[in-house]
Amino acid sequence: MSTEALRIVWIYPDLLSTYGDRGNLLILARRAALRGIPVETYSVRSDQPMPASADIYLIGGGEDGPQALAAQRLINDGGVHRAVNQGAAVLAICAGYQLFGHSFFAKGAKCPGLGLLDLHSDRGETRAVGELRGDVDPRLGLPPLSGFENHGGRTHLGPNAFPLARVTAGIGNDGQTEGAWAGKILGTYSHGPALARNPAIADLLLRWATGADSLAPVDDTWAERLRAERLAAAGA
Repeated sequence: MSTEALRIVWIYPDLLSTYGDRGNLLILARRAALRGIPVETYSVRSDQPMPASADIYLIGGGEDGPQALAAQRLINDGGVHRAVNQGAAVLAICAGYQLFGHSFFAKGAKCPGLGLLDLHSDRGETRAVGELRGDVDPRLGLPPLSGFENHGGRTHLGPNAFPLARVTAGIGNDGQTEGAWAGKILGTYSHGPALARNPAIADLLLRWATGADSLAPVDDTWAERLRAERLAAAGA
């Protein structure tokens, strides 16, 4: 096994960290360490340059103002674009998911996004709040998605983005699909944090980042208990 550390960047925790999304960083680092994969983690604030040479990038949820500011600074910085072009993996949550598309609405104004996912977001007539569940695109080889959503947006996918899941409970993008993926970028409205409820997504990101076809198994007893309880709650 390579001794080179896996580098994980948490993007703009000062702007986009409303729903405990730091947990995704902790879970990824822990699941890597359990496999003997050395990890370096970086929290990059919005007043700092974004490194372009990391392996996994995480971005979380937030309110309209911070979301618009984060998008503007990331566009001007260019580091995330360079990282994606070099093959980095990305997990984008809620507001972070929206800003990875072509455009989104914040405080009633249309804002440009990063354009790294072929989608755009606008406002829904009602706010989507509650348990979220969906059957994941079979090409990803993952079990059903579980999460908690809290957003006012509706997201519309273009031909070059694939739905992460088909909704079986909740709203997600539009009541039919939830999240999106393309290449090594994965976006979702799932909070919880997302990887606590979906450890298989964490392992997918680790496989994308390391190039491994498979990872050594770890004890997911407690994660599976959480998933079972939340999936049952969504079904109810």
